Amino acid sequence: MDSVEIKEINEKIKQESAFIDLLTLEMNKVIIGQKHMIERLLLGLLGNGHILLEGVPGLAKTLAINTLSKAINGNFSRIQFTPDLLPSDVIGTTVYNMPKNEFSIKRGPIFGNFILADEINRAPAKVQSALLEAMQERQVTIGDETFAMEDPFLVLATQNPVEQEGTYPLPEAQVDRFMLKTVIDYPKQEDERTIMRNSLSGQYEIVKPVVTLEEICKARELVKTVYMDEKIENYILDIIFATRYPDRFGLDHLTGLISFGSSPRGSINLATAAKVYAFIKRRGYVIPEDVRAVCHDVLRHRIGVTYEAEAENISSEDIINQILNKVEVP
Repeated sequence: MDSVEIKEINEKIKQESAFIDLLTLEMNKVIIGQKHMIERLLLGLLGNGHILLEGVPGLAKTLAINTLSKAINGNFSRIQFTPDLLPSDVIGTTVYNMPKNEFSIKRGPIFGNFILADEINRAPAKVQSALLEAMQERQVTIGDETFAMEDPFLVLATQNPVEQEGTYPLPEAQVDRFMLKTVIDYPKQEDERTIMRNSLSGQYEIVKPVVTLEEICKARELVKTVYMDEKIENYILDIIFATRYPDRFGLDHLTGLISFGSSPRGSINLATAAKVYAFIKRRGYVIPEDVRAVCHDVLRHRIGVTYEAEAENISSEDIINQILNKVEVP
């Protein structure tokens, strides 16, 4: 692709991505001091992926996706995952209609644009797999009928890192279906002061729809046109391969710390997230900083650490940091 074409793409994306500022401003009315989480929600939304959010209770995880759905005028569903939940409680079931003497379909809460799967690790594996099938296949089968999911379709699953009693940890293969795993932290002191004051006064801003679902679908198509140079592609592949074969990249000391590296979904999602990040930053081309900015969220749940790593208190985050410091930036 020549420089004239790249310039044209850049100009078009500068104009078409203006709604990002509107959407962020609208969400910031309600969500105080969680800039990273809002940005990651937009990454998942425009990258047509799903997000696993990890954070202690009370960090506005539920409020964030509810606010996003209001700002886009989409359908919002919240599913509270509990140990006694059944797959039919999520996807729906067939109900016998006595007057008509036939079975009819009763759709579950999975049918919506924005789905909050609250505390996903509280429900047993069969319920988790019902949700993950809908996420991956973008369709649900009830009885002998198959229904396509609405577009856009974003699942935000949350899990609580502090309480592990009565939880069913998500298997690695299922966690891999999430485009991003975002870890959110406590707000800064000044932000928390604002949150506290707003809560005590009861004065909450009203979120208005500022973007349509059609604009989001159009933006997703536009994200695909963001230019990615072959050097950036090679950089992404080097990072992914360093998680699998660290010795090839002069990271021999990591061999005993990694039990398994990233799957090919990692490279696909890293490239997609980097393109979306460039789009959010109003740019029509990807730079190495875009890859580095999204790398932790895309890879932290795709790298398995060994018992030796756990004994030395080394997390997948530390491994990603070492890889990013070692792999040559184009």
